[in-house]
Amino acid sequence: MLDLSSKEPFAQGYNRKCYEHPLAPDRCLKILRPENMTSRFQRASLAKKLLGKSRLNDNTQETLAHKQRAIKHLVAKGQEELVWVHLPKFYGSVETSLGKANESELIRCADGSVAPTLERLIKEQGLTPELRQGIEEFLSWMRKTKILTRNLLPHNLVVSDRFDHPRLFLVDGLGAPTIPQALDFVPGWSSRYITRKIERFRKRLAWEQSNEGLSWEDFQALR
Repeated sequence: MLDLSSKEPFAQGYNRKCYEHPLAPDRCLKILRPENMTSRFQRASLAKKLLGKSRLNDNTQETLAHKQRAIKHLVAKGQEELVWVHLPKFYGSVETSLGKANESELIRCADGSVAPTLERLIKEQGLTPELRQGIEEFLSWMRKTKILTRNLLPHNLVVSDRFDHPRLFLVDGLGAPTIPQALDFVPGWSSRYITRKIERFRKRLAWEQSNEGLSWEDFQALR
């Protein structure tokens, strides 16, 4: 069991906290926040409650997402390295003093710092030509690999400067909801699904740069 009693999370969202691995600084440990998972379940509609609490377990969903058809297909073709061009390498589950964690590659910058989110960089410097290049490369990778994701959010993408131009990595939001994932075998369906996700992401980027003071919901309604 990994002891995290002396560690503080370097990042956290509503559902999970992220810790640096105590024995391997190049790895990240994602640990659930069970109190928030319970709160989400209590607020869910009856129909969603019938689907079970496990659908709200981000670690379980992330593990399943790494077994999706597109990733299996690339591995079977000997193209596993293509999977990790824009995803942190995934190492499975491990026990810690704070509970079970998902273990994955910790994306860092050239100076050793934890890679910042795309959201933070947009706020600090705007969408520079270099960032735009990194974004287009990431979206091209999505189209090529057919790897399914949920809605792309700038705070779920980090940007590393360890390469000749900024490279994006999706650190949260891998995989599609149950029904879209089940339809992945239908010819052409994954391409259409990914196109919709990309279009929504471009709209999200426009909102992130907007000075109109609109909420995301209002911005979508007007566009």
